[in-house]
Amino acid sequence: MMFASFLIMAGAGATYLFGVYSKEIKATLGYDQSTLNLIGSCKDLGANVGVLSGLLAEVVPVWFVLLVGSAMNFAGYFLIWLAVTKRIAKPAVWQMCAYIIIGANSQNFANTGSLVTCVKNFPGSRGKMLGLMKGFVGLSGAIFTQLYYAIYGNDAKSLILLIGWLPAVISILFVFNIRELKTSRHPNEEKVFNQYLFISIVLALCLMGLTIAQKKVNFSHNAYIVSATAVCVLLFLPLFIAIREELATWKQRKQVSAPTSSVGVVVEEPPLPEPKPVEAAAESSTTLIAKKEEAPCCGGNIFKKPPRGEDYGIMQALLSLDMIILFVATLCGLGCSLTAIDNLGQIGESLGYPTQTISTFVSLMSIWNYFGRVAAGFGSEKILTKWKIPRTLIMTFSLLLPCVGDILIAFPFPGSVYVASLLLGFSYGAQLTLVFVIISELFGLKNYATLFNCGQLASPIGSYVLNVRIVGKLYDEEALKQLALKGMTRSMVKELTCIGKQCYRLSFIILAVTNLVGALISLILVYRTVAYYKSDIYKKFREEMEANEKEMALVSTTAK
Repeated sequence: MMFASFLIMAGAGATYLFGVYSKEIKATLGYDQSTLNLIGSCKDLGANVGVLSGLLAEVVPVWFVLLVGSAMNFAGYFLIWLAVTKRIAKPAVWQMCAYIIIGANSQNFANTGSLVTCVKNFPGSRGKMLGLMKGFVGLSGAIFTQLYYAIYGNDAKSLILLIGWLPAVISILFVFNIRELKTSRHPNEEKVFNQYLFISIVLALCLMGLTIAQKKVNFSHNAYIVSATAVCVLLFLPLFIAIREELATWKQRKQVSAPTSSVGVVVEEPPLPEPKPVEAAAESSTTLIAKKEEAPCCGGNIFKKPPRGEDYGIMQALLSLDMIILFVATLCGLGCSLTAIDNLGQIGESLGYPTQTISTFVSLMSIWNYFGRVAAGFGSEKILTKWKIPRTLIMTFSLLLPCVGDILIAFPFPGSVYVASLLLGFSYGAQLTLVFVIISELFGLKNYATLFNCGQLASPIGSYVLNVRIVGKLYDEEALKQLALKGMTRSMVKELTCIGKQCYRLSFIILAVTNLVGALISLILVYRTVAYYKSDIYKKFREEMEANEKEMALVSTTAK
């Protein structure tokens, strides 16, 4: 299940490639920057408005959620591909917005189907699980870049087709592998997580090396095929770990059920337990399950909220002060990061970077997005466990980091965009993972599918305000000034383009200030949750796993 989830997540990050193919949309359909930014904001809206998938997951099986997501993914991006390749009549702007909302929204169905299920299956290691899962999403941009070079060559239009069919096929192939299981402790769990982390780091470094090498050397098509094959081999390595662990578990169960040892020594079977302990264990397990079911699904008493960490009702969580503070901080942080990511192609163009170098920026941001996600997942888990430092405080630092990247773009120098793309990618990945983990820790897991989708609504709202209303308009104003200096008007050019350092200067100063405001707001949540994070927040999940293990052991003993 974990391996299938990794593959689904690796195909669920097509939205991060918008900076690669957005130039094709702009040039082919004759849009100005404000219109392109509107489409980018609709992409962010679709990618982050996952309330539908969350509510759907409350009432239907996981496989149905994944199938709906795969159908939406193919339909949305296939229609965009048809429009860009002029196989259909030029669509209106609202139609392009609708296409990209449908395609991008499929990412939420993949998240809800696989990510939420994995978090529920590993509640005591949710930081690591979220770090790995979101890490593979972060790498997906660089993975797709290698695959489309190998399959189609340097053709950004074909990239749109690839991100339309490939994620849909992956979800369909593994649709029945993703399911919620009874939680129990695995003896090698820590080791397996570390091995998966090691493989993903090697994959990230491999992608970074290939990205840099392809910038320095002109790869032939056969060389791209070899590099894509190497990436696929690394991507499938977790499958062998999964098979090894399944075989080890099967052998262990077989040995436990054997009445004698292999050397002929008779093993004395333990006496059957008394009925009373069985009933007590069953009662304990039933009590834990009942406690989980007591939490209201939607409303409940919204004015009498449970303690932090218990299962909140949907409205209880959404109307809590903790969620409101987290929402506003996320609006500032993720809104700024999405705006920077969506404009990366035009930033490179305005500063005179060649097309292949701009593609390199996007790939590097994708890779460092991965490092931010796994660092936030594994690192914050270690810091919380060892020093009881609140995850909310780590969130504050992740909001301060992109301020530096924004300033590097506002006041560029040779190579500054490389550094900025690393900082922005890392901080965006860290923020995204931390938001998801914090929501699960503060409001429980019962309604997590809906709550984490509601929590990420802040990013498209922030992206729309910052990207369309501020950055896009300021860019177009600078471009119009340049046309006026040349004695030209808007109607005389097909594409509105701005060249020079001034194109994004004021925009990214505003983004830097917005990130700073978000960090200051998040400090309020740090103050409110510091006592909660000092306590043993995972105690109830350990007790639940112990109850499940006792119940399974008793059932096994009774069967013998």
